[in-house]
Amino acid sequence: QVQLVESGGGLVQAGASLRLSCAYSGRTFTSYIMGWFRQAPGKEREFVVGISWSGGRTKIVDSMKGRFTISRDDAKNTVYLQMNVLKPEDTAVYYCALDRSNVGQAPSKLWSEYDYWGQGTQVTVST
Repeated sequence: QVQLVESGGGLVQAGASLRLSCAYSGRTFTSYIMGWFRQAPGKEREFVVGISWSGGRTKIVDSMKGRFTISRDDAKNTVYLQMNVLKPEDTAVYYCALDRSNVGQAPSKLWSEYDYWGQGTQVTVST
């Protein structure tokens, strides 16, 4: 059994920053890819950013480049999403996800490629 638990969401004003955390526990894998997705009300779940096992490769949506950064601390089995200069359109439930099947490849943007998911954390950005 694998558990992913997100934390760090909340209500902030536009321009503020938040750091989301995703703690991974349970069955352990020797290597895996981690990703962050988000889903706004009435919209499909969309890829935000992903990081490879070694941390050497990341993939991020163009619209978030320069504002969002992903990092991982494998000693703590935790991945982070640093979000700066938040905008109202960033309002969504943010999910972390683990892909154990495609290690060695760049992080996928497809949610179907990820094997395990957290329960999500709400981020609300007000004007």
